[in-house]
Amino acid sequence: MNEWKWSIKNEGFLQRSIERCRKQKIILPTFKQLKEPGTVPKSIQSQLGKIGMEELHPLNLFRINWRNDPSSGEIGGINYLEIPKEITGVKARIIGLVGKFFPTGAHKVGATYGCLVPYLVTGRFNPDYHKAVWPSTGNYCRGGAFNSALLGVHAVAILPEEMSKERFEWLKKIGSEVYATPGCESNVKEIYDKCHELEAQSDEYLIFNQFDQFGNAIWHYEVTGSTIETLFYQIKTKNQRLSGYVSATGSAGTIGAGDYLREKFPSIKITASEALQCPTLLMNGYGAHRIEGIGDKHIPWIHNVKNTDVVTAIDDEDPLRILRLFNEESGRKFLSSIGLSEDTLKKLPYMGISSISNMISAIKLAKYYEFNENDVVFTIFTDSVEMYRSRLEEMNQALGSYSEKQAEIDWHSVLQRQKIDYIKELTYYDKKTIHNLKYFTWIEQQGKDVEELNAQWYDDNYWKERFSIVPEWDKLIDEFNRNVGLKL
Repeated sequence: MNEWKWSIKNEGFLQRSIERCRKQKIILPTFKQLKEPGTVPKSIQSQLGKIGMEELHPLNLFRINWRNDPSSGEIGGINYLEIPKEITGVKARIIGLVGKFFPTGAHKVGATYGCLVPYLVTGRFNPDYHKAVWPSTGNYCRGGAFNSALLGVHAVAILPEEMSKERFEWLKKIGSEVYATPGCESNVKEIYDKCHELEAQSDEYLIFNQFDQFGNAIWHYEVTGSTIETLFYQIKTKNQRLSGYVSATGSAGTIGAGDYLREKFPSIKITASEALQCPTLLMNGYGAHRIEGIGDKHIPWIHNVKNTDVVTAIDDEDPLRILRLFNEESGRKFLSSIGLSEDTLKKLPYMGISSISNMISAIKLAKYYEFNENDVVFTIFTDSVEMYRSRLEEMNQALGSYSEKQAEIDWHSVLQRQKIDYIKELTYYDKKTIHNLKYFTWIEQQGKDVEELNAQWYDDNYWKERFSIVPEWDKLIDEFNRNVGLKL
């Protein structure tokens, strides 16, 4: 239970990491700098405009934040998209942070940074020996491969074979060793099995498991949570309140921002979104689904279930239909006809499949609680349509070309008539039921300690202690950078 405290473990590994970063010209940003990018040294900020936003350049580590200006390439305002009422059909404001403008085009690179950096600065990772293994259902291994390439480290990506081909193509292009495991989005045990197989072969494989690495949730607590707080005070009107936060439950990293928001806005409704075809939180269910990046037939170790108020389940057909509405020319023509501005139409492709699913969950939440003009609901638009062009092609081949009539049907049936079915307010014992599901994955299968499982539920300090570790990490990062000795 004390591993998360992160004292120096191996001085030899630490020195090798320092030497590798010196060789690769890497300066590690602190969590504070990613939380408040304006604190990044001006000498670094001035160079970002000359570097491609997805370029394999060490300074792109400083872009692992929500404030990258896509026009100048410099640090700017918070990237967000407010969904107009013509789409949502509700009175409440629904706003999503936009992940498209992170390096790799998805916010998961933040989670990988949160997992990898504590290992680097405490001598738990030897870049001359270890292979960094990134088990994932999509964007996490993408972010891990990016960070590994910067370090000149051998990256191993493990993801289900049915994920979009864009992900596999990108991973191979960046030089990762790639394993496609059987099944789809919800087949996570098969990913774990592959990890165990590699570990049995050699101790050179070091697993960065997003589902049990607290650095994942801690990055979102510190960076995503505080960014939402800042944005809320920027955009709120006099009487508005932050009423809801919606996050899919893939690895339970992003929903960790809810722990931060609960401290600042105690009455907020923290909402977990999953696929109806795999309703694990809603009804202890299982199954295959097509919302890539979420809903994985188990409860992640790092999910603070006690802090989740509501569960919604989204039929995977709905976000796929809206993906067409937002990106096909006929869909854009229809949306223009109902009053959407050209600026909004240009930004709708910022949303990929799971982003649209999050938006639909926010609509359900607003309808369920009958939120009004004074209520603001935040969610996360994790990645963009660029990850799913092949899915659009597949739907066009299977269903025929998209028409304005079909656009009107999809807008009306999926968005305007979205119901409050498959939504559940969680009682104390509902939450405990979900928490107890961790036993079967993490104690029986993965060898975790049942005493720690109980501490997650009964010890009031368990989660507070983990989320308060960042100042210690930042001190270690600063010391590490001093030892690297680069001046930029």
